[in-house]
Amino acid sequence: MSGLTRFLNHTVAAFAVTYTFSLPAPAAESGRLDDLFAQLAQDGLANWRVVEQEIWMEWSKSGSSAMDLLLQRGREAMEADDLDAAVEHLTALTDHAPDFAEGFNARATAYYRQGLFGPAMQDIARALTLNPRHFGALIGLGTIFEEMGQPGRALEAYRAARAIHPNEPDLKGAIERLEKELSGTTL
Repeated sequence: MSGLTRFLNHTVAAFAVTYTFSLPAPAAESGRLDDLFAQLAQDGLANWRVVEQEIWMEWSKSGSSAMDLLLQRGREAMEADDLDAAVEHLTALTDHAPDFAEGFNARATAYYRQGLFGPAMQDIARALTLNPRHFGALIGLGTIFEEMGQPGRALEAYRAARAIHPNEPDLKGAIERLEKELSGTTL
């Protein structure tokens, strides 16, 4: 990885972790999503998977059937492992709906799966700017940090995601694992 690429990765990551966590939720997320997030924040919530799925469904609504179709096609291309097609669909989506956080989050996933961490992190930063409560983007950011050998930053991203989504067991496990790693305790 070139020095410039490494610098950009770190810069985008620092922005995403430091700046976006302090932003208020956009007005577009009010109402139904506020209620769902209030439910999701309840530690020990038995039906957290249902609430999480409802949040994802709300996040997937752009307000335009054409844009929703591009998101669907991008996701279908990822499921079919056609990552180039996924990026094409999702780039068309982000070009035409630049305020739709889920378009950036989905494209970040496609970039990540292609091994393109820099573009993935840029899209995560944009998704978090548009939707600071996007626990999926935060989890993706943590995953990328781990793969880049930055466990401290990964831990910070996972903790931010867990503050929003305390019932996700994979987050709890990742946080415990990284806390042990960073404290010098072997697993």
